[in-house]
Amino acid sequence: MFERFWSSPFVKRIRRILLSTDALIDSSVFDSQRRSRELYEDFSTFMERFHVSGFAWVAVEVACEGLTLGLGGLIVLMALAGSAFQMTSEGDWLKQTDLAVTFLDRYGNEVGQRGIKHDDAVPLEEYPDYLIKAVLATEDRRFYEHFGIDVIGTARALTVNARSSGVVQGGSSITQQLAKNLFLSNERTITRKINEAFLALWLEHHLTKREILKLYLDRVYMGGGAFGIQAAAEFYFGKSVKDVTLAEAAMLAGLFKAPTKYAPHNNLPAARARANDVLNNLVDAGFMSESQIVAAQRSPATPVDRQREESPDWYLDFAYGEIRKLASAGKLGDNRVLTVRTALDSNVQKRAEEVIEKNLREQGRSFHVKQSAMVVMEPDGAVRTVVGGRDYGESQYNRATEGSRQPGSSFKPYVYLTALMTGRFKPTTIVTDRPTCIGNYCVHNYSGGYAGSMPLAMALAKSLNTVAIQLSQAIGNGDSRIGRAKIIETCRKLGISTPLEDTPSLPVGQSSVILLEHSAAYAAFVNGGKRTTPYAAVEIRNRQGDLLYRHDRDAPPQQQVLPYEKVVDLAGMMKKVVEEGTGKRAQLGPGIDVIGKTGTTNGYKDAWFCGYSGTMGGCVWYGNDDNEPMNNMTGGTLPAGTWHDVMAYAHQGIPLKPIVGLKPEAKPDVAAATNGAPPLELGAPQRPATLSKGAVQALESIEKKAKASGAGRQSSIVAPATIAQRPDRNAFPTIGAIE
Repeated sequence: MFERFWSSPFVKRIRRILLSTDALIDSSVFDSQRRSRELYEDFSTFMERFHVSGFAWVAVEVACEGLTLGLGGLIVLMALAGSAFQMTSEGDWLKQTDLAVTFLDRYGNEVGQRGIKHDDAVPLEEYPDYLIKAVLATEDRRFYEHFGIDVIGTARALTVNARSSGVVQGGSSITQQLAKNLFLSNERTITRKINEAFLALWLEHHLTKREILKLYLDRVYMGGGAFGIQAAAEFYFGKSVKDVTLAEAAMLAGLFKAPTKYAPHNNLPAARARANDVLNNLVDAGFMSESQIVAAQRSPATPVDRQREESPDWYLDFAYGEIRKLASAGKLGDNRVLTVRTALDSNVQKRAEEVIEKNLREQGRSFHVKQSAMVVMEPDGAVRTVVGGRDYGESQYNRATEGSRQPGSSFKPYVYLTALMTGRFKPTTIVTDRPTCIGNYCVHNYSGGYAGSMPLAMALAKSLNTVAIQLSQAIGNGDSRIGRAKIIETCRKLGISTPLEDTPSLPVGQSSVILLEHSAAYAAFVNGGKRTTPYAAVEIRNRQGDLLYRHDRDAPPQQQVLPYEKVVDLAGMMKKVVEEGTGKRAQLGPGIDVIGKTGTTNGYKDAWFCGYSGTMGGCVWYGNDDNEPMNNMTGGTLPAGTWHDVMAYAHQGIPLKPIVGLKPEAKPDVAAATNGAPPLELGAPQRPATLSKGAVQALESIEKKAKASGAGRQSSIVAPATIAQRPDRNAFPTIGAIE
């Protein structure tokens, strides 16, 4: 049966087909192998023509590796370029800063301008030729030759700076500087420099060289609150840029490097020396001959007297940023020429700048500190003062509104408030200062020892690190991670937006915050737990005087974000910090309750004091831009002293408000609390002068000695109270010598 089936014609046919298929497959594989071998041999023969050895082989290998790395670098650069080009995604990117804003302080006095006034802009064709050449010779000689980034100039600057062990020449082209002015902040980071480079290339592609140069000259900061070379010519020489002489043009071109340092109304000899350098640059660049600059060197420019004119530039930058946001949100309509009355207190702003400069000048070397920043605001968010650094002309980077630093123990009120909100802690709850660890992280107090058991309020007053860590554990019912998450939630409710790292050291302030936000968060401790949003603009009007915006009408009202009773408890605890703890130097005397907290970070890299009365307050920070450690500065030393010196002045002659919820102690009447001066409302004239505690004590001592001498005549020393009421606070040369 099987043999019959196997020998059937159908099976035979199938067998022949399978056999043919197998043969076809075998022959195809064989042919493929043969052809592959032939192709490989042909390829090898072909590649033998390119065979190299010795140095040629090394060169080829290097080229191949370079190509690979270059391709990888190109991919990385494209990824980095994304954030830069995102800034130009708006179709009206060039008009984002096309606002002409005149700023008034809280009393209606004009304090400065920001933006571009197009109706006053001078065409580039009307600029003197020698002015353009002076700018190019000093700032970017290869401006018309490079593609936005001057590779040769940058390499030369790096070489010169390396030889000088410091920054002698800048490597940024005019296009790069314009990119920074249009799109970026002054923050000194690698990310900003990368964005700056890409934006420079983008500008070169979209604008002509003349357009780039004109925009740069219109928007660069020139000192004295003047933005743009036309505004600078008006400010320094009282004339249009069209009419400046060669000597004046050289002085203007010399301002680009360091506007405050070389501003002629601040330091005329330095300005003239810098102008002489610019004239020599004109010769070195081949733009002018030596005979053409002789007259300008022999007859240097003389500016208009501007000694008494000052501009609160840090504050104006902050306010201008707010106006731009309102304009972008459509709240100002199509109006581009605006007049803004701000919450700025010009007197307090000047006082804060003077105090910081005096402290850095007299004690900066001993404490090894170079920078400071401060914000003064009211509990509703009205910002009275912004000091973003020591010298605006040297660096416009605003450390008060842009920079983030570790707050140290000034972060602890957020921890204590979160603990109070659990309902298991009160100011009188007994806690124990003892060795405390979370895993491998062990915390120690600043003093190095342990104080044992005490009320919670006293632990905050003594700023004990161990108790703050213990509270983070207790808030999470033993799980510190849950506790820290709740602390971060409290910070977010108060307006802290910076990323807070969830590490065991978070409760002792090892995560960075922005000074402005830190100040606003503290305001909630005196206003009963309402979230505070900092603002500068009180009223905004257009060119015709029509009211476009009024903060109390158009801004969202403050929201209650924290339990009123718990905030009041915390305020009582923070009052003890100033009365009995680390913040004693911030006391403002009888009649003015103050809450506050000091902060010092590891290695003394940052020192803080944040505090408020019921009327106003804010934060003070001292440190170095490069994070270099200071010399044993704590928050209770210079920061608390600075806060006191500014606030003692700021509280004179104004109505005093209590801290919400705190029972006020027996106090003298308002007139006594303000040194006899009647309370002043908005629109008040200049605040009277004030003296430091040391100056008052010195004058009292001198007066007593004069009376004891029995001279038989009235002492010529004026009583401190009388001095404090004088309307002109600049007329005290002898008092300054005593301080």
